[in-house]
Amino acid sequence: MVHFIGAGPGDPELITVKGQRCLEAADVVIYAGSLVNPALLDVCREDAEIYDSAGLTLPEVLGIIRKAEAEGKMTVRLHTGDPAIYGAIQEQMDALEKEGISYDVVPGVSSFLATAACLKQEYTLPGVTQTVIVTRGAGRTAVPERESLKSLAAHGATMCIFLSISFLDKVVQDLLAGGYAETTPIAIVQRASWPDEKIVRGTLATICHDIEGKGIDRQAMIVVSPCLGSDYELSRLYAPEFSHGFRKAKA
Repeated sequence: MVHFIGAGPGDPELITVKGQRCLEAADVVIYAGSLVNPALLDVCREDAEIYDSAGLTLPEVLGIIRKAEAEGKMTVRLHTGDPAIYGAIQEQMDALEKEGISYDVVPGVSSFLATAACLKQEYTLPGVTQTVIVTRGAGRTAVPERESLKSLAAHGATMCIFLSISFLDKVVQDLLAGGYAETTPIAIVQRASWPDEKIVRGTLATICHDIEGKGIDRQAMIVVSPCLGSDYELSRLYAPEFSHGFRKAKA
């Protein structure tokens, strides 16, 4: 059996209870060493076989899994954040399907959610925006033109941009060209939930200057949104005059 597990954004305590329980029981662990906090491996059994997938190819990863299955061993494939977002797990699952190898997926806390916690920010504020777009800029991995940052910016919603900090200037240009104003707030969080996390805030007009000299060049989430520091309407859910299925309006 293979368990694909979301390790969370970095803080070892942000893995799910189910994920940690699988990790504790695993015979074989294949983890994304370039991103996953190695402290998570402290709960592994002393006799567990542990492989860092950072330098492995897909056939090599599948070879380790195949060998473990032949030996009747349980494997944990540990991915950063939640594996459904830029986790490259579909190709692994499809390969296991073809070989008749059983697997399941344990979700994790994505870094875009850990970033919201670091910023102490709700992404969906009444009267400001009710939509969160999770995306990335076009780099070495192409992005469909209909999903370009310029196209998505037209919505004016909260946008959480992965894997794009290395070309921040291009990100800003595309967001401005798509319709965000220069005064739109933007925040960059590097290594959200890690002890050395960094936060830089600014506007689209200032952020490229604001980030200079901060040493932020990887593992950073870009959040652009009118919700950052905005006035907003109070939630109707808790408004005294608002009725819903669990409470009647109060006069």
